Amino acid sequence: MNSSFSESLQQQLGQLVMVGFDGFVPNAQIEGLIREQRIGGVILFRRNIESPAQVAALCRRLQAINAEVSNIPLLIAIDQEGGMVMRIEEGVTPLPSAMAYAKGGTVAECEALHRIGAAELRQMGINVNFAPSLDINNNPNNPVIGVRAFGEDVATVTNYGLAAIRGIQAAGIAATAKHFPGHGDTATDSHYGLPVVAHAAERLHAVELAPFKAAIAAGVDAIMTAHVVFPAYESDPNTPATLSRGVLTGLLREEMGFSGVVFTDCLEMAAIAAGVGTVAGALQSFAAGADIVLVSHTYERQRDTVLALQAKLASGELSAVRLEQSLARIARLKQALATCDWAAPFESQQLQTPEALALAAQVQSTALQVSDPFQALDLSLPTLLMTVEVQNRTEIDEVALGKSSAARGTLLPLLAAAGVQVNELIVSPSPTEAEIAALVLAAASYSQVIVQSYNACLSRGQQALIAQLPAEYLWLVAGRLPYDVNLAPLAKGRLAAFSNRPAALQSVVEKLTR
Repeated sequence: MNSSFSESLQQQLGQLVMVGFDGFVPNAQIEGLIREQRIGGVILFRRNIESPAQVAALCRRLQAINAEVSNIPLLIAIDQEGGMVMRIEEGVTPLPSAMAYAKGGTVAECEALHRIGAAELRQMGINVNFAPSLDINNNPNNPVIGVRAFGEDVATVTNYGLAAIRGIQAAGIAATAKHFPGHGDTATDSHYGLPVVAHAAERLHAVELAPFKAAIAAGVDAIMTAHVVFPAYESDPNTPATLSRGVLTGLLREEMGFSGVVFTDCLEMAAIAAGVGTVAGALQSFAAGADIVLVSHTYERQRDTVLALQAKLASGELSAVRLEQSLARIARLKQALATCDWAAPFESQQLQTPEALALAAQVQSTALQVSDPFQALDLSLPTLLMTVEVQNRTEIDEVALGKSSAARGTLLPLLAAAGVQVNELIVSPSPTEAEIAALVLAAASYSQVIVQSYNACLSRGQQALIAQLPAEYLWLVAGRLPYDVNLAPLAKGRLAAFSNRPAALQSVVEKLTR
């Protein structure tokens, strides 16, 4: 390799890294990563979101900084799945959770709403959506996928997942099928541990891999890896798919024929960071076959990832041929997107059109699952609302009490607006015996009690609370997993809306008060 060729590749290594940062405007760290490390992509979270206009200004500023040092535009990505995982809520069309579509919408409506949501992202300057999830939620004890999946079987996930991909890509931004090879049949959240899917290859091809095969055949732009171990393709029990050459090259590239961009899930998640480590994980995932590694949070890890890649290239341990393959795939993705018109003006009137809002509300309302029999609230009686609220923010549970300026995930304001005399008590996701006793005592003063649960089917504390509340004055609202409604078969009313976000809870309140 001659020196000029080596230098050129060294300058392009930042294209392999996508990073996040704190703030509504670019801070010194992200500016330095763009100018000095030449990183090729930025991921946005709620910490970067104030309003659509602000997001548009932020994206254009990031691209302008990049344009000063590079003629290759940035990928700007976000997790805008819908429902529980919408980084941008205010000022955009409220998309339902994936699982709601098969309950309340057609495949065509799923495609239309994903096209609408993606077009709104494009207006703001975002050009990659880390959606849809093609995981099959065939394990009801899954704490991280759940309502983010379109369903519990291959056909539902494939039909609605392909519709979502068509809609997103029709709007001109990249769709990303995740989490390959499938995070559905796990009972461990890879944000905190290392899950294993131990099925044989035959079963994986028939179930977990089937939606991904269909997505590849349909021309999905990108795929995101899962931090999940698949022994059928990886013999090392400590090597998840993200780090596995057997999975990313052997299975995905060679056996399944995927030629698009492979993103890793964030390498600061515990499944990687607490194992090989973020920087070592980035090197291993690239060697395994990934194209772009995500380091979403920590500046030092982001900088060190680029430096480590540069050192590997300089030493010859990183193949120039392998590097050029990834750079070519990334270049194709950037050419195919609306990245080159990043300076186009922001048009707020293209957001939240009446037609889009009506379609989203229709699908969400139809998706609402209501028990039979069902009794509405008596508006003349006072009501106690017990809201199970996430106290600690994760990348999935971003809206946590006291941690976000976004609307809380509670029925309280909607019930009050509907004329219900309501008082609220906040409940932790895992209440102690003492907390449960205090809640049951408080409930004794009311003849109407609503419990808005949050994955109660996975929480012994919530289950104990629900069991100790007399069914004759209990209404149970499943705030996330719909399986919660099975915990109170004799309640006056049981409802599931597949989300605790305001747009989903509106349908709940309309049913409770009609």
